[in-house]
Amino acid sequence: MAHPKNGLTYADAGVDIEAGNALVDKIKPAAAATKRAGVMDGLGGFGAMFDLKAAGYSDPILVAATDGVGTKLRIAIDTGILDTVGIDLVAMCVNDLVCQGAEPLFFLDYFATGKLDVDEAAAVVTGIAEGCKRSNSALVGGETAEMPGMYAKGDFDLAGFSVGAMERGNSLPSGVAKGDVLLGLASSGVHSNGYSLVRKIVEQSGLGWDADSPFSDGTLGRALLEPTKLYVRSGLAAHRAGGLHALAHITGGGLTENLPRALPDGLGAEVDLSSWALPPVIKWLAAQAGLNETEILKTFNCGIGMVAIVAADQAGALTKVFEENGERVTTIGTVISGSGISYSGSLA
Repeated sequence: MAHPKNGLTYADAGVDIEAGNALVDKIKPAAAATKRAGVMDGLGGFGAMFDLKAAGYSDPILVAATDGVGTKLRIAIDTGILDTVGIDLVAMCVNDLVCQGAEPLFFLDYFATGKLDVDEAAAVVTGIAEGCKRSNSALVGGETAEMPGMYAKGDFDLAGFSVGAMERGNSLPSGVAKGDVLLGLASSGVHSNGYSLVRKIVEQSGLGWDADSPFSDGTLGRALLEPTKLYVRSGLAAHRAGGLHALAHITGGGLTENLPRALPDGLGAEVDLSSWALPPVIKWLAAQAGLNETEILKTFNCGIGMVAIVAADQAGALTKVFEENGERVTTIGTVISGSGISYSGSLA
């Protein structure tokens, strides 16, 4: 049998198993800090186990969601600001789960790169763990894929996967009716949608990511990396209080595309655009690009990250519940007969 002159190793091909092991060791404390009732083991196994009875469920329905952070990730990579994008990843998944009426239970992430940088990956995963803590969701595992030749130097990609549960019969939307009130929950910024346009606008502005932000304190890059708001605790509190009929997570497609997803056939929504003010970041982006109102409404969240559809006689009580759980709440409209969204007033 012929032997090669120089024996190759996996490391020679660009994959460093030891770096992967070092990453697991580095993120274990952050993952452990997210442990909650129901988690049966920690990182390192071939799979993660979760006990629904230990989490307090008697007749559970599982709900799953998966997502990424879009090209917001490009800004994180280019600026080297990696401590918040993991929060975005969690939020994009768990905010969808709560719209179904589900409590997020556990989360897994996928981190893929050409050459693993342990410190950079650890910063990202620490952000993921922070997002899990804020939403009472356990980070139970994930996958770190080192794939030479698939990604340019310094680049990486992220995906997240969340599983939640609800007791049978508690799903949302449920009971949406004409006359229901629309409560808008304020966003924390652009969140994680529309960033291909955001990046194009910044490029045309001539500003660098390290330039002073024209609409807030700090640098432009840091301002545009403000993480997506998590609506899990407030949404679940409102659901438990009663009178919440639906939640709509305002992501890609804005109010125009997402609010109708929470409405049954035969019902639409009337939204008063003058009932809240556009955040400074959205105003700046719109002004820089000369965006018309229609484009703004179907591209950005416009300052409303989640819409709660509530019974009219419970609107006051549920506004208080949301506010007690850290939300800024504005009554933005009502449910009407018809379909789609009817806008009145103007964005300002």
